[in-house]
Amino acid sequence: MELGNPDADAALAVRLDRLKAAHGDNIVLIGGPPCQAYSLVGRARNRGKADYVPGNDHRHYLYKSYIGILARLRPAAFVMENVKGMLSSSVDGVPIFSKVLQDLKAASGPDSYRLLALTPRSGNVRSILDDPDKTDFVIEAERHGVPQARHRVIVIGLRADIASALPPSSLQAATLAADPVPATISHVLAAMPALRSGLSREPDTPDQWHSAVGEAAEIVSAALRAGTPIAGRVAKLREQLAGIPCGLERSALRPNAVDGACPPQLARWLTDPRLDVLPNNATRSHMRTDLTRYFFAAAHAAEHGRSPKAADFPPKLAPAHRNWKSGKFADRFRVQIGSGPATTVTSHIAKDGHYFIHPDPLQCRSLTVREAARLQTFPDNYLFKGNRTEQYIQVGNAVPPFLAYQIAGCLAGLLVSPANQAGSEDSDKIVDFAASAPDAGTLVEVAE
Repeated sequence: MELGNPDADAALAVRLDRLKAAHGDNIVLIGGPPCQAYSLVGRARNRGKADYVPGNDHRHYLYKSYIGILARLRPAAFVMENVKGMLSSSVDGVPIFSKVLQDLKAASGPDSYRLLALTPRSGNVRSILDDPDKTDFVIEAERHGVPQARHRVIVIGLRADIASALPPSSLQAATLAADPVPATISHVLAAMPALRSGLSREPDTPDQWHSAVGEAAEIVSAALRAGTPIAGRVAKLREQLAGIPCGLERSALRPNAVDGACPPQLARWLTDPRLDVLPNNATRSHMRTDLTRYFFAAAHAAEHGRSPKAADFPPKLAPAHRNWKSGKFADRFRVQIGSGPATTVTSHIAKDGHYFIHPDPLQCRSLTVREAARLQTFPDNYLFKGNRTEQYIQVGNAVPPFLAYQIAGCLAGLLVSPANQAGSEDSDKIVDFAASAPDAGTLVEVAE
């Protein structure tokens, strides 16, 4: 259902009232308003429209539908997520985020909610912020065990009666601690099966692919100046390519695994020893011209530790794009560097794999759905359905589950007291969120 649509809102009101009747105030609301009006990409597109007037764009005010749901449910707590661009968005000179915070606090009446920042940076060590700095609400996923640089606004709201009953020590403890060992791309991708890409617009067989990548490597070698470090790297890769069996497949029925150096909690979170296959792990097809550029880009990243910019490409490898030298698409072909976190995985990966090139030059391809899902920390036993484009969109639009788990742990620590846990009839089902990540069996139990 689409928020703001009268028919959808009427149907939603019925469902909300049923929830309210069944559970009273013992509800947690998780979600956020649409982000198109706040995202930097969306705002750039809007600036290109001659007749665009920000004040007339109803999407800026869709958050009020979220406020309306809060008013109707009066939940014990809520978790609101949005893009970082919300912090800098404004309408007629009025900052949107300041207005959002004011409305959240007063969702069920004046000062009905207190707002919680999980990663305070402003020097204010309190978790409940009466006068928050907006950056306190930005969570950087790569600081919390996620192998991806994803920065999002997360606002936690506690109903005032609950917040006022909690001791200050509990509120101060409800923060996300930075992970001492940052997770990297290699931690989650290096142990996955080596796969080949498919060939687009021509017969696709392992032999054909092997020949096509060999030709791509030859073209790259010829385009480079002899004696340079990158030329030497490509020469070594060509030797390795000759030893790769032509039978490399586009998907592999292999058990899941992570690199031995992967942080243990993340490794347990991702893998499931009961799996006989790794689902959603089939590669896409690429044109020969893109195979050539992927090979060069990945070789450049392997040699220099960074993805190449447009200026790094030899003229013979440059695509026939009008804006190639304009600077607007300097990182049109972006390799994900194994030694660090990935760039933000977005739904755009469904349309364009150029920004998500696998770090291994010999695989010469973009990331699979499962590889992107691992960067988003979806457990391997989470099956994506629909066609491949729909699967990529599901991955790109998500909050990293491992981060969501940690946020849930902070909130559970405030809402479920030790006394309540001990006296609950369902105490055996209560998860100790402070302990190590549960295995897949526990996840299923909690979901049920």
